[in-house]
Amino acid sequence: MWYVIYSKDREDSLPARLETRPAHLERVNALLDEGRLLLAGPRPAIDAPDPGPAGFLGSLIVAEFDSLEDARAWADADPYVKAGVYQSIEVSPFKRVMPV
Repeated sequence: MWYVIYSKDREDSLPARLETRPAHLERVNALLDEGRLLLAGPRPAIDAPDPGPAGFLGSLIVAEFDSLEDARAWADADPYVKAGVYQSIEVSPFKRVMPV
């Protein structure tokens, strides 16, 4: 089943986010390589593809896991969590309707 991983950054997390980004992307790319990633990306703090020093509000990932518990465990093991980038993570089931 598909799951949404909706993460919110803590204030002033941009330096930690930038430093930890390669390790974070490595894990997300593994989902992609396994055919389990529907979409992923950061949520800019301002209306711009590159928010510069304004940074990001968080991240959104939609990926396939065997269970809600597996999705939560994957999210909790994200390098951004260990680096203190996220202040919270919400994981919920997602029913994909379109595109088919």
